[in-house]
Amino acid sequence: MNGARVLFDVPGPRARRRQRIGSILGALLVLGLVALALWRLGSNQQLDPNRWSILFDPASNVPQRLLAALVDTLQVAAVGMVASVVLGALLAVGRLSDHWWLRVPVTVVIEFFRAVPLLVLILFCFLYLPKVGISTSPFGALALGLTLYNMSVLAEIFRAGINSVDRGQAEAAYGLGMRKWQVMSFILVPQAVRRMLPVLVAQLVVLLKDSSLGFIIGYMELLRTARSLVEYFNSLYGDTYTFQLYVGAALMYILVNVLLSQLAKLVERRTAQNVKTTGTAPLDVPGGVPALTGQVTGTV
Repeated sequence: MNGARVLFDVPGPRARRRQRIGSILGALLVLGLVALALWRLGSNQQLDPNRWSILFDPASNVPQRLLAALVDTLQVAAVGMVASVVLGALLAVGRLSDHWWLRVPVTVVIEFFRAVPLLVLILFCFLYLPKVGISTSPFGALALGLTLYNMSVLAEIFRAGINSVDRGQAEAAYGLGMRKWQVMSFILVPQAVRRMLPVLVAQLVVLLKDSSLGFIIGYMELLRTARSLVEYFNSLYGDTYTFQLYVGAALMYILVNVLLSQLAKLVERRTAQNVKTTGTAPLDVPGGVPALTGQVTGTV
């Protein structure tokens, strides 16, 4: 039986007709809103090609500035992503520990940094760490703030993903004599990563966009650079290129996020293919797990 039919009845001809009518009306509404927006922009001369040419004119120094700002944004986002993923995974393992003296402090750390707003963390790292002798640059303060906040969010994502794996698999692995770190490393985590990959990518996209908060501490990321260009050209030509410069920065954010999502889909497909090709392979457990020839041995 089709699994979808268990959850709901298959739509009949009348229901399918209503769905088609609703889809057409929704599409017409969206097209109408887009047409209205384009008409308003055209009436305000915001679609003038001469205005958009500033985004591609090397003499204006705009494309060079925006590309340099994009590189700076990607650098701080990459540092935050790598550090957040590594620390988040470690915190998730600590929160799942059987030892209360490890589980309780890790839980406190996760809940604390999840509760504090990201902007407060960034300002704290930039303004107050130097007062205790820790010198930080705008890059370091922004990267540290992004890491502290996102590692706590990712820790909960990792924990939920690990807990979503069927408990029977862990029990079977314990029955084979595997230790907990082996069960976690070779049984639970690989399956959990595949399940939580969409949520993980979504959080990394949020991290990339949150890097725009660096403008508050003077870090020249993409949004602050676009704002400085707007202020510069407004002083020369008035409010002529404001819309174009902000749209250019927004399109760069969209392009990077789309590429990141496509990369995640590629990794997910490759992982699924590897699972299909190795699904019937014998279990190879490091550490020399004893065969089940009688009573199970080993430490659980």
